[in-house]
Amino acid sequence: MFDDEEEFSGKELSTDIERFEKHLQGEEIGFIDGDRIESIIDYYLFNSNYSKAKVAAEFGINQLPHYQVFNLRKAQSMAGLGLISDALELVNQIEDLESYQSELLLTKAALHSQIRDSKNAIKLYKQALVICEEFEKDEIYVDLAVEYENINDYSGAIHILKQGLEHNPKNEFAFSEMCYCYEKINEFEAGIEQISLFVDENPYSYLAWYQLGSFYLRNENYEKAIWAFDYCLIINENAGSAYFNLGNAYLSSDKFNQAIENFNKCISLDGEDPLALCYLGESYENIHEYELSKDCYTRSIELSPEFSEPWLGLGILEDLQGRSKEGIVLMHKALDLEPTNPVINQLIGSAYVKIGELTLGIEFLKKSIDLDSSDMECLNAYMEVFSKIDIIQSQQFIHAFNLENGQETESWLWEVNLLWMLGNQQEAVALFIICVDNDPIKSKELFTINPQLLLHPTLTDLVDLSE
Repeated sequence: MFDDEEEFSGKELSTDIERFEKHLQGEEIGFIDGDRIESIIDYYLFNSNYSKAKVAAEFGINQLPHYQVFNLRKAQSMAGLGLISDALELVNQIEDLESYQSELLLTKAALHSQIRDSKNAIKLYKQALVICEEFEKDEIYVDLAVEYENINDYSGAIHILKQGLEHNPKNEFAFSEMCYCYEKINEFEAGIEQISLFVDENPYSYLAWYQLGSFYLRNENYEKAIWAFDYCLIINENAGSAYFNLGNAYLSSDKFNQAIENFNKCISLDGEDPLALCYLGESYENIHEYELSKDCYTRSIELSPEFSEPWLGLGILEDLQGRSKEGIVLMHKALDLEPTNPVINQLIGSAYVKIGELTLGIEFLKKSIDLDSSDMECLNAYMEVFSKIDIIQSQQFIHAFNLENGQETESWLWEVNLLWMLGNQQEAVALFIICVDNDPIKSKELFTINPQLLLHPTLTDLVDLSE
C-alpha cells in the first residue's frame, strides 16, 4: 500500500483513476495490469473511500483471479465498511502472499482486535514483528501493546513498549503509551525511571519533560516536578498545559504567588478553563485575597455550572470569613453535584460543628470516612470532634476502624491517645512503641493530636522530639 500522498500524484495514476471512475458510470475500461489496479485500490483506501476500494478490488479479482493481493485489499475495504466478520473470513482463505505476508498478518491482527479477540491479535502481531520491514516495527510494537492493555495486562504492555523503545529510542508513540500504562497501574517510581531514560535519549523532547513533570507531580515530588516543567517550558514557552501543571506543583508546595503567576499564564495562552480558574481561586484564597478568589470561582461557575469545585470554593470562602451558615448552603450545592465526594462531606461536617450543629457535623464527618477510609484528613476531623463528645465510643470506633483499615500510623495514634485518656496507659505505650517502630517521624504527630501528652516522659522518651 502507499505510504504517503506523494505516491498518488503520478500522471499515470490520475489517468487510471479517471478511467475507473468512468467505468463505474458504465463505460468500458479495457485491460489494466495488476500493479495499476492495485494502485487504484490503494488510492481509494488511502482516502478512506472504502466503497470504491471494494469495487476496485472486486474488479481486480475478476480481471486477475489468481492475484491474491486483491482479496487482501477487498478485506481491508470491507473492514473499513464495518464488515468485520466477512473481512476476517476472506483473509483466512488467502494463501501465502510472499512479499505481502507481513501485511496479511497485520490485517488479520487488526481484524481480530476489532472483534475483541486480543489473544489471536497478539499472536498475529508477534508473527508480523518477525518478518516485517524495520520501518514497520514502531507501529506494530504500539499496536501489540494496546492489545495487552485491552486485556488489562498493563505490565505485559510495558514489556512490549520497552522493546519498542529499544528498537527506536525516539518512538514517541511507544513512549506515550508506556507512560499511560504506568499511570494506569500507579507505578510512578518505575515510570519516572523509564521516562528519565527516554529524556536522556531525547533531551530536547517537550513531551518527555512534560511526562516526567507529570509523574513527579503525581508522586508528590513537587520540587522535581517544578524542575521538569521548567525544562519543558524552555523547549516550548507557549505550552499552556505545562504552565497549568507548574502552577499545580507550586500550589501543592504552598508557593502561592508562583502558582498564581503560572495559572494566569496558562489562562492567557489557552483561555479560561473551569479547573484552572478554581486552582487560581484557591491560590488567591491562601494569600487572603478573598475578592480575587471569589471572582475566579464565580467565573469558573459561569463556564461550568455543574462543576462542584467552584461551589465548594465559594463555600469555603464564606466559612473563612465567619459566614459559615452561608458557606454551608454553597457547600451543599457542591454536594448535590458530587454526593460521594468525601472531602465535601468532611468540610460540610466541620462547618456544622463550627456553628454548634454537632449532630449534623458528626453525621457528615462520619460519611466522609465511609466514603474514603484512607483519607486521614477526614478521619482526623471526625475523631477530633467525636473524641470530645464520647471518649468511650470514639475509642471503640477507632479500634474497630484500625482492625479493618489501619494502614496509616496516624489512625493508630488516635487509638494511643484515647487509650491513654481512658487510663489504659500500659496498652497505650505498647501500641505507641509499634507506631514508632513503623514510622518514627509521623509518630510525633501524637503530640499534635493531644499536646498534654508532652507532659508524660513515658511517651516522649520513645521519640526524638528535637528533630
